[in-house]
Amino acid sequence: MTINLTHKIALVTGGNNGIGLAISETLAKAGAKVAINYLKDKEAAARAVESIRAAGGVAEAFQADVTDLQQIDQMLAEVREKLGPIDILVNNAGHMIKRLPNMEMDEEHYGKVMDVNFKSCVFVSKAATSDMIAAGGGAIVNVSSVAAHNGGGPGASVYAASKAAMISYSKGFAKEVAKHGIRVNCLSPGFIGQTAFHATFTTDAARESTISSIPLGREGTPQDVADSVLFFVSDLSAYLTGETIEINGGMFMK
Repeated sequence: MTINLTHKIALVTGGNNGIGLAISETLAKAGAKVAINYLKDKEAAARAVESIRAAGGVAEAFQADVTDLQQIDQMLAEVREKLGPIDILVNNAGHMIKRLPNMEMDEEHYGKVMDVNFKSCVFVSKAATSDMIAAGGGAIVNVSSVAAHNGGGPGASVYAASKAAMISYSKGFAKEVAKHGIRVNCLSPGFIGQTAFHATFTTDAARESTISSIPLGREGTPQDVADSVLFFVSDLSAYLTGETIEINGGMFMK
């Protein structure tokens, strides 16, 4: 079955690098017009747009800090003006900031982690939902983490908690908007290579140890996550809402 997202407008937060880039490219390949949100790396966003356009797709880049409500509203206004009302939202933006034990935790670090992972998910979803209600339906996919289940690695407890909050929020929000034909689902990636996250926060020894424990015998790729996003925003998952897909090669099974 070919998944056809022609005439759909998709917003991907943090859509210019790593997992977000793979999601942006995959949705565009399926025919969606893709709004690529970025925070600082304008050059990467421009490359992402050019790559999609070179392949025959439609994409535009939109700079915004998705922890800032005013910037969220401004971004959505610009997306509507350039591409149209939003049908698909992928809340992919997130960060651990740094590994920090709880005994060294301060309020500033706590706020940054919770804001970029959870606050952004809540308020971008809120802002985009009006378009979906007007259209009679839509799809929201929130990108969580296996850390939501196992607490993450050393110094990642608040990050893990923010990702767990995304899963619970997805369930509650799914119940609220189901009557409008809007589906809200979640993805929980495990060890996904080819990303800045593990290049920054994971040692080579930890990477090798983790891969050796994965039943499928390899680390995941950004494309593995993007393919699951495509499933969740397509009619193949028309009767799924409030669910979480674990993308981890069997390292964590529910």
